[in-house]
Amino acid sequence: MTIQRLSSRATPERCRAMRPGVRRRPLRIAGFAAAFAVFALYLAWHASNENDISPADEVPLSVARAQGASEVAVAGAAGPSGGSDAAAAGAAADSFAGDLVKRGEYLARAGDCMACHTADKSRPFAGGLPIGTPFGTLYSPNITPDPDTGIGRWTDAEFLRAMQEGIGKGGQHLYPAFPYTEYTRVAERDLLAIRAYLNSLTPIRYTPPRNELSFPFNQRWLMFFWKIFNFHEGRFVPDPKQSPQWNRGAYLVEGLAHCEECHTPRNFMQGLKSSDRFSGSVQAGWRAFNITPDKAGGIGNWSDEDIEHYLATGVAPGRANAAGPMADVVADSTQYLTSDDLRSIGVYLRSLPPVSGGQTRARDQWGQPADEVKRLRGAQIKGVDGGQLFVANCASCHNWTGQGIGGTAPLAYPSLIHNSAVGSPDADNLAMVILHGVNRQTKGVAVMMPGFGDELNDEQIAALANYVTQHFGNPKATVTAQDVATLRKRPQ
Repeated sequence: MTIQRLSSRATPERCRAMRPGVRRRPLRIAGFAAAFAVFALYLAWHASNENDISPADEVPLSVARAQGASEVAVAGAAGPSGGSDAAAAGAAADSFAGDLVKRGEYLARAGDCMACHTADKSRPFAGGLPIGTPFGTLYSPNITPDPDTGIGRWTDAEFLRAMQEGIGKGGQHLYPAFPYTEYTRVAERDLLAIRAYLNSLTPIRYTPPRNELSFPFNQRWLMFFWKIFNFHEGRFVPDPKQSPQWNRGAYLVEGLAHCEECHTPRNFMQGLKSSDRFSGSVQAGWRAFNITPDKAGGIGNWSDEDIEHYLATGVAPGRANAAGPMADVVADSTQYLTSDDLRSIGVYLRSLPPVSGGQTRARDQWGQPADEVKRLRGAQIKGVDGGQLFVANCASCHNWTGQGIGGTAPLAYPSLIHNSAVGSPDADNLAMVILHGVNRQTKGVAVMMPGFGDELNDEQIAALANYVTQHFGNPKATVTAQDVATLRKRPQ
């Protein structure tokens, strides 16, 4: 823009009319520049002076000493008499503490604490699990009661504040890889029960790796601004217009079970996109499917028994088989929930607004038996052939027709026909299953499919996945060798 120079012949009125505009704009620009400079200096100061907080403060789910309930019970029951009354009080306190720990274990299962806080099965709850984000890698902390490397010096108040407000022991903001956005809805009594259970664990001395976040995302204080837009602190309030079963399901799904963390897409700040709740998202290369009651895009065709059976065993016969992170959820969490709680979850999910996601045909309604083996008999194969790869690697378990072996028996080899992974709009989950296999342990039944990532290259896995979708599932779902290479790199 050209700023015209005032001539000496300009009138006083014209000069007065023009001066404010001429001065105001440079002043504004200078003000913005000064503010930006101050902000930049503040960032630099934090980068050079902020001490790195121990990861043990990052995803707190336990503390060492379960003060409070059991100690109050001892004091109240003993009274002034002492003696036998004190002994009885001690027994009552032990019983109370035992019940509290047992209840806390159940609730910790519902919260699936094990999944994120166990990288090594020989060190349960000791943390160290890498969690990939668009901004770098976070490592889950040690949440055993070890006072030095765990969180053994947390108080009740600090524990509750972390769970419900996302604030760590030292007052620092916690990264939302820890789902305090959901745990904020959990009642205090349930959180303290979880605390009592985690206090009963064997302390493990182990320091997880340091987080690997680039600047400025390694500045925890910036989470204050993230929370303004993405976090709404407050406890779950039952809806009096709904049934107790619905309210129980809502409490679990929106709180402890934190289902939205995987099944709701995220906005550009990686907060949950509330406009598309439960419509599906991608986690570590795996698609967490739409679980709204839409009949095409979601689980609207599933019966109550389908939902309950899937959460309890990882299998909904003729519909889906849990793999990847969902297999871990079933193995570590939902298989331990009562039938009442599983049914409550189903009741709540059925009440959600349906979201189709553009799908017009349900994932489990694709496929028919194949007779591809006839083409291969005596044929000379040139190049990479998906049919040949299927017969060589998959047909012994899934049958060359794709219909599986064993029907609906607990240890059956599942059919690839009417299978959510095969009928999905994209073939990423299928490719991930081929790469990494399936390992799911539920109530005495071990389900195992070997991964072929070390046996087949990217081109072969792409050809195999495309053969399966074209013959047994959604023929529009395809992957390329480059897609497989990208999926292969995703940390699991």
